[in-house]
Amino acid sequence: MASKHFLSLLDLTGDEFEQLIARAIELKSLQKKHILHQPLQGKMLAMVFDKSSTRTRVSFETGMTQLGGNSMFLSPRDTQLGRGEPIEDTARVLSRMVDVVVIRTDKHRTVETFAEYSSVPVINALTDRFHPCQLLADIQTYQEHRGSIVGKRVAWVGDGNNVCHSWMNAAKLLGFQLAIATPKGYEPDNDMVSATKQHIEMTTDPKAAVKDADIVVTDTWASMGQEQEKSQREQAFAGYQVTTALMQLAKPDALFMHCLPAYRGYEVSADVIDGPQSVVWDEAENRLHAQKALLEFLLLAK
Repeated sequence: MASKHFLSLLDLTGDEFEQLIARAIELKSLQKKHILHQPLQGKMLAMVFDKSSTRTRVSFETGMTQLGGNSMFLSPRDTQLGRGEPIEDTARVLSRMVDVVVIRTDKHRTVETFAEYSSVPVINALTDRFHPCQLLADIQTYQEHRGSIVGKRVAWVGDGNNVCHSWMNAAKLLGFQLAIATPKGYEPDNDMVSATKQHIEMTTDPKAAVKDADIVVTDTWASMGQEQEKSQREQAFAGYQVTTALMQLAKPDALFMHCLPAYRGYEVSADVIDGPQSVVWDEAENRLHAQKALLEFLLLAK
């Protein structure tokens, strides 16, 4: 039987997505009550990271330990992923030694190729195309604070990047509307727009996107690997900062989300991210609980 992978949210059905969120909330409750739950004893997770991370690495290592398993971290110095050795060969070998592989890299095709030749589940921990683990945490966070996201309005303000793509897939799977405000030239990929067009609105006006929104989401203007574009992007995204004035156009009980790291004074003002509508610290914590639910789902599913 072929392993089930998690390369994008579309590797799940809508029902599976909702079940994962429910399970993440259960696992969070167990952890808060200090109830030992270790169904993954004897299992080994390998983290193959071409791109550094704080939240992703800590949440997966901690989560695997809490579930009774073990993990190993492989930096670019520790592997030859796509450089000295073909990706296919690395996948064949590594998957004979571990039970699940988490990959954080640049090109989404790298993760797809690895999964094609892996005999164990592969998890996308971020590529240039998608960041599906972040969305598990985001939807969990909204559900904990406000209940079901079905039928709600989400506003994305900023770059049409990998996190935006994953929000688009979430809208399609769970049935909510996503209003996307980006500067010209920074829109989501055309194929993503076509695939999710019934669930999204596109605009260049942040005010139009945020009006009556239940959630306002943003991300850094220059992601890892785009540092050379920083000044150009700062000019392009002027006017796209999420401020208190912009949040006031959303619903009174709207939540603010950001996947972090955040840069106060650029994509978000300090009074918003540190204010009462911000749930960014819950999002960050929920990476741990949502990914524990994902690991259970991939490793224990019959």
